[in-house]
Parts: sequence; structure tokens; C-alpha cells
Amino acid sequence: MPVKESSRATASRPAATGAAFGRFAWFVVAYNLAVVIWGALVRATGSGAGCGNHWPLCNGDLTPNGNLHTVIEYTHRAMTGVDTPLILLLVIWAWRAFPRGHAVRGAAMLSGVFLVSEALLGALLVKLQHVAKNADAYTLSTHLINTLTLLACLTLTAWWGTGKPRARLSRRSAALAAVSLGAVMVLSVTGAIAALGDTLFPAKSLAAGLAQDFDSTSSMLLRLRALHPLIAGAVGTWLTIYAVGKVETAKGYAVVVIGLVWVQLMVGLTNLLLRAPVWMQLIHLLIADLLWISLVVLCAKGDEKT
Repeated sequence: MPVKESSRATASRPAATGAAFGRFAWFVVAYNLAVVIWGALVRATGSGAGCGNHWPLCNGDLTPNGNLHTVIEYTHRAMTGVDTPLILLLVIWAWRAFPRGHAVRGAAMLSGVFLVSEALLGALLVKLQHVAKNADAYTLSTHLINTLTLLACLTLTAWWGTGKPRARLSRRSAALAAVSLGAVMVLSVTGAIAALGDTLFPAKSLAAGLAQDFDSTSSMLLRLRALHPLIAGAVGTWLTIYAVGKVETAKGYAVVVIGLVWVQLMVGLTNLLLRAPVWMQLIHLLIADLLWISLVVLCAKGDEKT
């Protein structure tokens, strides 16, 4: 006679599946973070035109054949190519491992949708040649908003996929979360505009950069760049107040957000004083994305006490 599985072994199977899914989902979040950072390297080094206006081919070829800018741009495309099967597997796994109506299914599906729009926006930038010296604030901002939304969906997929319940937020909590996320998104857009200004109009000194910012004949990118530190201070203060208000119900997550806020402000100041070298821009963006991911988790934590 076949030996029946013990009830303990049978009960542990869904938990084991959920744990494996959660680990994979967080890996996908980390991988997408790497893709975002490499994308910033493409922008900061002016490598967006490294493959010409060809997409998905690179200068008409399947493999890169060119200078360092070509290699940087092609590497970013290759990383995005790997991202496609990763998120596809995430979506399929979510639908097989979780029941109908589960929040993980919805978040995973939205991750797939925003990955497609991310690829289409990237292709559009290349085909319209809105890259390198021809980059503009409008397409860059649209791309950034899509990227942040994709990271948020992936984060929620991983968060709920590790067994965390979908919190019921009061109207007040939902409004505060929406304001906080929206404020960071606006701040990120102004940061992208400032970074684009740094790339297109490098200054020889800090004084020269400040003179550019307040020169009425300067590009709009430079005049908008001066707003970023002011908005950063305001948003940083707001996020600190928001996180302090969540300490009672989500102490650990709130502390992480507060810590990242003030580390980011210090890194931003350092970036300004050093006149935004590429390596510092990448560190600045990395901390900004970690703050975004942590804030998404803090908002999703809801009002229940830990």
C-alpha cells in the first residue's frame, strides 16, 4: 500500500512554496534595481546613442561592435532582455502558487504590464533619438515614473509573496501613503532633471554651476536644477514626520525610512559639492531607489502593530 504523506508535511508544502517564491521575488527586485542603476550609467556617460537609433539591434547588428558607449548601452539592453523572462516567470509562478483574487497575482501582473511599457518607452527614446545630447526632460520624466511604478509593483509582489497580509488602510492612512509616495515621485523627477542638467551642461566649478542655475539665459534644465535641493529638504522633512507617525505600528520599517532619508540628503549635498561625478550620481540614485522600495513597504505595512 502507498504510504500517505503526514499532515505536517502536506501543510508545510504551501509555506515552503511561498518562501521560495518570496526569495525569488526579492531577487527580481534586486535585479531590477541593478538594471535601473546601469540605465543611469547610460545617461550619465552619454551612452544612450551608443547603438544609434536601432532597436533591438545595436547599430544594425545583433552583437555590439563599437566604442565604450556602445558597450555600455548594449549591456543595458542585455540586462533588460534578461529581465523579461525573470518577470514572466514571476507572473506564472504567482498565478500557480496563489489563489484567485490574491494580491500577489495582481501585483505580479502589473509588474509585467509596466515591464512592457518600460521596454516600449526605452525603444521610443532610441527611435526618436531622445538620448545622450538630445535627451529631454519630458521623455526622461515619463520613463522615470514608469520605472518607479514597476519597482513598486515588484516590491509589493515580493512583500505579499512572503506571506505578509494585504493591509486594510483607513482613509487617512491611505491618503498619507499616497501623499508620501507622490512626493517622492515628484522629487525623483526633479532629481532626474537636475542630473540631466549636470550631464548636458557640466560646470568647471561649484560657483560656475550656481551661476548657471540663476542665469536667466541658461537652459530651463539648469534653472530647474536649483529647485531640486529645496524640494529634497521639504520632502525629506515630510517623510520623517510620516515615518515617525508609523513608529508605533511599524517601528523597524519606519526607522529604515528615516535613516535612508537623512543619508540621502547628506549624499545629495556631497554630490552637489563634488559637482555630480558619475560615481556619485549612481550612489545617489541607489539610495533613492532603496528609499522608494522601503517607503512602499512602509505604506503597505498598514495600521496593524508589529
